[in-house]
Amino acid sequence: MTNKHFLTDLDGTLLQSDATLSEYTINVICNAMKQGIIISYATARSYISSNKIVSVIPWKYPIILYNGAVIFDPVSSKVIGGYWLDNETTNQIIEIGRKQGLIPFLFALDEEDKERVFHEKLLRMGDLTFYESRPNDPRFGEMLLLECSDAFRTLIVTYIGLLHELEPLKDEVQRRFGNQVHIHLMKDQYIENHYFLEFSHSKANKKEGLKQWAELMHCMPEDVTAFGDNLNDLGMFETAGTKVAVSNAHPNLIALSTLVVESNDEDGVAKYIHRVTKGQY
Repeated sequence: MTNKHFLTDLDGTLLQSDATLSEYTINVICNAMKQGIIISYATARSYISSNKIVSVIPWKYPIILYNGAVIFDPVSSKVIGGYWLDNETTNQIIEIGRKQGLIPFLFALDEEDKERVFHEKLLRMGDLTFYESRPNDPRFGEMLLLECSDAFRTLIVTYIGLLHELEPLKDEVQRRFGNQVHIHLMKDQYIENHYFLEFSHSKANKKEGLKQWAELMHCMPEDVTAFGDNLNDLGMFETAGTKVAVSNAHPNLIALSTLVVESNDEDGVAKYIHRVTKGQY
């Protein structure tokens, strides 16, 4: 087997549509790692959010979180890489949103590398649904007036809303900051008719995350097989040597793929890994 480095997206790719792992996928990945195959994941989620879902698998290699803003070692529970948006830019983006009647969630690291999520009083349906989907999450904290102080490093500024609400904000931040800020707008898979608009460091994306991950794994990016389904996976597909799209993937991702496998609800990623470990590719 020539390629033993695998990096997969979670939501819509490795996870089923109900955000769970199938028993088949769990067994295949656990068995493959026992055979020395290097498998990890790259997600828009935080460690707490992702680990709650996938902790049944004993991940031991660095994982990519917040769409590339953080590289995290699940063994030592330490942040070992990443890119943070400077506080001045963060606060300017918050104020731009405030003038348009929108308040974000501020995802940040504190001085002890612990994840924090700050917000003002939640009133909008999308924000409330997102918050309620993470009950008893210790990261969340309400502020009277949201801002990022010097004690924190911004990972992502996330707005949740309808497309017509978020597009003017996206355009204004794009006009103001250009390529100094990474901007990602994507449809949410769990909140009906809602979108996520995320702002982060210009290098806080899965493309740069994969490059950092490959360096940590002592391989080249072209040695990596990447799996994905959505537009935030495009950077991985531009960088990895083998790009595997699940059949439910966005057309733009499928166009870049090396091959297309079964959907996320049909264990496409796990079936591919199983076939590779059996020498069927």
